[in-house]
Amino acid sequence: MTRKLGLLLICALALNGLHAQKWLEKAKQAKDGLLGGGLSQEEAGNGLKEALNIGVAEAVDFLSAEDGYYKSAYKVLLPEEAQAVAGKLRAVPGFSNVEEEIVLKINRAAEDAAEKAKPIFVSAIKQMTFQDAMNILMGNKDAATRYLEKTTYDQLYSEFKPVIITSLDKFNARTYWRDAVTAYNKIPLTANANPELDDYVTRQALLGLFGLVEVKEKDIRENVGARTSELLRKVFAKQD
Repeated sequence: MTRKLGLLLICALALNGLHAQKWLEKAKQAKDGLLGGGLSQEEAGNGLKEALNIGVAEAVDFLSAEDGYYKSAYKVLLPEEAQAVAGKLRAVPGFSNVEEEIVLKINRAAEDAAEKAKPIFVSAIKQMTFQDAMNILMGNKDAATRYLEKTTYDQLYSEFKPVIITSLDKFNARTYWRDAVTAYNKIPLTANANPELDDYVTRQALLGLFGLVEVKEKDIRENVGARTSELLRKVFAKQD
């Protein structure tokens, strides 16, 4: 009886060993080939990076061109408070066209700053891990955009703001707006308005930038025709 129990124990251990070996093989297969999907880690990572590089390049090139912001859906408008200022100033000599003038100037500033985005995005994409890539690939339709927003926003803000300020000054926007607000603040029974636009324009420019990156991401995810290489078609077939 004792001998039989020993043999049964040996058999059980052998079977467990075989199961363990099969489990390890499957784990390796899942890691290297994504469970028979024919997609390697390297392909998944490179495909995601290619898609992101295409998306951000197209977004930056579009917005940094003249009228990229000004004549598009990403046009930076005045905040509500500033619109109220502009409305009141239409009757003040020298400021009848203040809203149109300042909107043009702040959009030119945003277009100047947009060029700064490309190397920052490229750096973030290069640092993406395989796990980041898979989370993005199998995540929400805006997962790549949100990843870039999380990893680049602060640096983009730091890079954009001084360019925005320089560009606003190049187009005389800050002086023009301060003069307009000073004139507005002299109007009886009006609450004093803030004459500074730097932070607002910077944040709105970034909002437009990430908005267009999101559009590009959605296109590659949903439009097979936008997958312009064999690698892109193979990688994004995984999430279809």
